[in-house]
Amino acid sequence: MADFTAHDLETAPDAAKPLLEKSKAALGRIPGLHAVMAESPQLLEGYQVLHRLFAESDFDADEKTVVWQAINVEHVCHYCVPAHTGIARMMGVDDAISDSLRNETALPSPKLEALRTFTLAMLRGRGHVDDAEMAAFFDAGYDQRAVLNVILALAQKVMSNYTNHVAETPVDQVMQKFAWSKAA
Repeated sequence: MADFTAHDLETAPDAAKPLLEKSKAALGRIPGLHAVMAESPQLLEGYQVLHRLFAESDFDADEKTVVWQAINVEHVCHYCVPAHTGIARMMGVDDAISDSLRNETALPSPKLEALRTFTLAMLRGRGHVDDAEMAAFFDAGYDQRAVLNVILALAQKVMSNYTNHVAETPVDQVMQKFAWSKAA
């Protein structure tokens, strides 16, 4: 495996420095994922923009967590599952939702379960969902905008999950208490 550089404000390419400064200002630190992505300022900027746009979507905190974590768990992302567990806590999401997502057990509401099921159908089908899957999603109370926002999150999470796979990004110290590995 290649040894990917985790940049800081001194070592990052010039175009990435303001992006890392933005991360540090918003989070109080430079997450390891952002430090690795900084090698490609375009990737880091794209990731930050998609993250912001999904965060601004109509989904509430529970729903955002379901979409993000369903993708993270399916991709077996050793970095993003702990990170989004911590993010969920900061957003006030009930630990029962995070635990269900991390352990791939039933979620506490049928609507959230429908969201996870649809997100996974989109992911596994590479965007191809059948009429029954789409109808079940709509019957659960979601609309076309929600479909498109799931696609937005998929794009964002491909960037982060794949980066973490190839770079073997170490889990940030602040998130290590949420360490995760997929059950056998």
